[in-house]
Amino acid sequence: MKTLKFKNGDTMHAIGLGTWKSKGNDVKQAVKDALHAGYRHIDTAAAYDNEEIIGEALNEVFDEGKILREDVFITSKLWNDSHQEGQVMPALTNTLKRLQLDYLDLYLMHWPVAFKLGVDFPEKPSDYVSLEEAPLIETWKQLETAKESGYTRHIGVSNFSKEKLQRLISEAKIVPEMNQVEMHPLLQQKSLLDFCNEHDILMTAYSPLGSGDRSEGMKGDDEPNLMDIDEINEIAKKRNATAAQVLISWHNHRGTAAIPKSTSKDHIVANFKSANVTLDDDDMKKIAGLNKNYRFITGKFFEEPKKGYVNIFDE
Repeated sequence: MKTLKFKNGDTMHAIGLGTWKSKGNDVKQAVKDALHAGYRHIDTAAAYDNEEIIGEALNEVFDEGKILREDVFITSKLWNDSHQEGQVMPALTNTLKRLQLDYLDLYLMHWPVAFKLGVDFPEKPSDYVSLEEAPLIETWKQLETAKESGYTRHIGVSNFSKEKLQRLISEAKIVPEMNQVEMHPLLQQKSLLDFCNEHDILMTAYSPLGSGDRSEGMKGDDEPNLMDIDEINEIAKKRNATAAQVLISWHNHRGTAAIPKSTSKDHIVANFKSANVTLDDDDMKKIAGLNKNYRFITGKFFEEPKKGYVNIFDE
C-alpha cells in the first residue's frame, strides 16, 4: 500500500474508507470490514452524524487486540457552526468522545464557511457568520492550539482553493498539512495540486468515484457517471481491473490519497485492491485528457451573498 508521509515522518495509507452518507449498522460493519481487509485509514466528520457508531466499531476492533489504535489513521472534521473563538476545542472534544479516542490523527476545517453555533445547515442569511466575524485564520489558530496540545497529531483543511490556502499560509504559524477536496478525472485540480506540492501540503480526494449515491437534490441534470467513461473502461479492461479500481489507482499514481465510500464488503475489498493496479504513462496521459473541471459537489448550497459567501471555490 502506498502511503503519504507528513513532515514529522507519520504516514497515512493512500486508500482510506470514506464514510459520508454511511449510517447506523451499515457504517459500523463497513468500518469493521475495512479494518479486517487491511485498511488503516478511516475518514469521518462531525457533520456525517456517524462518529458515535464509528467509535463503537473502532473500540470493538481494538478490543480484539489484533489491530491497535496506533495502527489506524483516523480523520475527522470541524463543522461550520464551530468556527468562532472558543468553539473549536469543545467541538473537537465532542468528536473524540463520540469516537472513543484520546486523539485524532488528522483534524480538518471542513469548509471555509461559518454558521452560528448549533446550525447544522443554514436556511436563512442570519444562520451564517461572515468571515469578518469569524476569520478563517482565527479558526485556524484554534486548530493550531489543538495540535500543540496533543488532541490531534495533524491539522488541515477541506474544500480550500489555492487563493484561500495562500491567504491562510501568509498568516498561519503551522502550514495546513492536508487539503481534502473533490478530485477525479473530470475534476483533476492540477493547479491546486501543484500549489499544494510546492508548499508540502498533502491532498486527499473525496468523491473519487463520483458520489453517485448522494441525494437527488444534490445532483445536476444529466450529470456524468465516472464508471461509464470509455477511456476508464478501456484501461480497466487492459489492466484486468474494474473502472472503480482504475479511478482509485489514478490518485495513488498522482501522489494523493483517495477515500472511496462503500458499505458493501465486496466493494470495500475491491477498492482496497486498487493499490495493486499499475497504470503506465500512456494510461495517465489518456486520463489527463478527460478533465472538464466538472464538480459533483458544487458548494452552491453554502453560497450566501448577504454574508459574503460567493463562489466558494474561487472559480
